[in-house]
Amino acid sequence: METHCPNFSFTSFYSVVSGVVFFWAVIASAGPLRRVEDTHWYPATATWYGSPEGDGSTGGACGYGNMVDVRPFRARVGAVSPILFKNGEGCGACYKVKCLDRSVCSRRAATVIITDECPGGYCSGGRVHFDLSGAAFGHMAVSGYGGSLRDRGVISVIYRRTPCKYPGKNIAFHVNEGSTPYWLSLLVEFEDGDGDVGSMHIREAKSNVWLEMTHIWGANWCIIGGPLQGPFSVKLTTLSTGKALSARDVIPGNWSPKATYTSRLNFF
Repeated sequence: METHCPNFSFTSFYSVVSGVVFFWAVIASAGPLRRVEDTHWYPATATWYGSPEGDGSTGGACGYGNMVDVRPFRARVGAVSPILFKNGEGCGACYKVKCLDRSVCSRRAATVIITDECPGGYCSGGRVHFDLSGAAFGHMAVSGYGGSLRDRGVISVIYRRTPCKYPGKNIAFHVNEGSTPYWLSLLVEFEDGDGDVGSMHIREAKSNVWLEMTHIWGANWCIIGGPLQGPFSVKLTTLSTGKALSARDVIPGNWSPKATYTSRLNFF
């Protein structure tokens, strides 16, 4: 069966910021694994977008839809420059961002989830840059000084990678609009720990063979062939540390496009 997905443009999806995807699963990991958390801080710059106290605009290059408006994404979203976006494989990763100007900045770091890419401007030239929601940007300020901090426009910050935490949530899979038994596309979300996805495989009903899915854009993956026979098991491997999670029969035989199927597991 051919598993390569052709170039497919979800123009309508590209402006979307969220997805919901969870699965029945068995955790399987091979060999010693690194920790995603980094204790070292690195220099970067940051700006903000949307309304001053807002959660960030809906839409985004990761494809997460309007979940920016609800917890746990709410007020915690951010776009990053290509060096952290990683052609979409950086989607879902979490970072702590802290500003250094003690006249307006607190010691508090904002924890943000990567939902979008910021091309051009401060994000170009191999720079590390965060474009945060107004609320996330203001969170770094001393109490009562959020407006003063936002008035600075672009600021110097330090950042580090941190594990994603979604209390009470499990990993899920959203079947993208347009999916058929011959072209199946999935969006992954609410992944604790690493937050990012390095590879995905799918296994058809009554099969022992894992078929590799292709990363198409943002947090979206697909497979073509067919007709593909559900229910489907899904195996997810993180980009950062290679941790793996397998969800048995997470997507039922009577699956439908635009539906979300939730697992009972997560990495934490």
